[in-house]
Amino acid sequence: MAEEWILENAHLRMRVASLGGKVQSLYSRHYQAPVLYENPAGGMFPMLPLANRVAGNRFIFQGREIVLPRHHADAHFFLHGDGWLQRWDMIARGGDYCVLQLRRQHACGFDYLAQIRYQLLRNQLVAALTLTHCGSTPIPYGCGFHPFFPFDKRGTVQFAAAGYWPEGEQHLPLGWQGQLPGYADFSHAQYGEDRWLNVGYSGWSGRARVSSDVMDITILSQTPWLMLFRMQGEPFLCLEPQSHPVNAHNL
Repeated sequence: MAEEWILENAHLRMRVASLGGKVQSLYSRHYQAPVLYENPAGGMFPMLPLANRVAGNRFIFQGREIVLPRHHADAHFFLHGDGWLQRWDMIARGGDYCVLQLRRQHACGFDYLAQIRYQLLRNQLVAALTLTHCGSTPIPYGCGFHPFFPFDKRGTVQFAAAGYWPEGEQHLPLGWQGQLPGYADFSHAQYGEDRWLNVGYSGWSGRARVSSDVMDITILSQTPWLMLFRMQGEPFLCLEPQSHPVNAHNL
């Protein structure tokens, strides 16, 4: 049975779930409002041992064909890996932090130990994900975080990027473009358009801001790639820092 834990400090209150190793909710005491989109499918989950999708669900590495597994969340792809679907173990916990651990092994070659540390530090949530390969045969890994933020027409998002990959068939990227269309250009704060948008950005500065009439949320990451996902008519926006672009295994 999945477990949940409450972590809090003077600024924030967070609910962490063993299923998926995810932050199920994050609430600002000061603003009396959720920081993350509150929905069973919302919050923030880790992506590992890869982020997003790989074309054909397979790739060639060092002369070997790696055929990825599938899972119940997607009929065609090893979508976001499977760390977000597994039960994690709590190995350390305090009032304002916790460390979760997951051990996984797949026939394709993924054989890893993963740890996530969530720490509330004043008005910040610091999330750190570590992956250690335990197998004898090398295989490329990837990871990231997939947060959902409350977002409506009163909100704006802003970040700098060098270019992006438009979305093609099966949600896989088309060729990279340095010219950003208006609805996908967030170099200046804007709401954009209420439409489906599922694209990856390169040359991301590592800083993004989501603003609403309630609060400003700043996302900081050391990863150079950022995924943006939104759905028409839905009150959320996802900004996903990740260690590689979509389908990097076949680029």
